Amino acid sequence: MSKPIIAIVGRPNVGKSTLFNALAGENISIIKDTPGVTRDRIYADVEWLNVNFTLIDTGGIEPESNDVILSQMREQAQIAIDTADVIIFMTDLKQGLVDADSKVADMLRRSHKPIVLAVNKVDSFQRDMAEVYEFYNLGIGDPVPLSAANRTGIGDLLDEVLRI
Repeated sequence: MSKPIIAIVGRPNVGKSTLFNALAGENISIIKDTPGVTRDRIYADVEWLNVNFTLIDTGGIEPESNDVILSQMREQAQIAIDTADVIIFMTDLKQGLVDADSKVADMLRRSHKPIVLAVNKVDSFQRDMAEVYEFYNLGIGDPVPLSAANRTGIGDLLDEVLRI
C-alpha cells in the first residue's frame, strides 16, 4: 500500500508552514508574517503513531485574486488538493472566520476529498473554545483546535486525519 498524501491548505498566514515544520521535525518551509512566502508545494515524509505519510505544504489561497503570483499559488494548491488523499483545511482563530475561508471551503468541497478542519492559533483551549465553534459555520465538520507554534493539539489533529 502506498503512503497516504495529506495536503495542508488555507488562506495566507494561517500557520500552514508552521504546522508543516512541526510535523516534519525540521524547518523546511520558510515561516514569515508576510503573505506569499510559500509559493510552491513543499513535501516531507512524516510518521505519526507508526503510520507513514507524505505531507504537502501549500501557499495561501486567495480565492478571488487576479494577481499573477497569487493565481499561480492557487494553482499549486489545487495540484496538492488533487493529489491528496486527505486535506487539512487550516484556519486562523485570531483572524476569525472570514469570507475567504468560506470560499476556500467551497473549493475544497468540490474536490470530494476528506477534509479535516483545523483552527490554528488557539492559545487557551478553555478560553478560546467558544470562538472555535464559529468555524462550524463552514459546514466542513468538527473543528480541531490547535496551536502549531506551541505544538498543542497537533496529536488530536493527526488522530483525526488518520481516522479518515
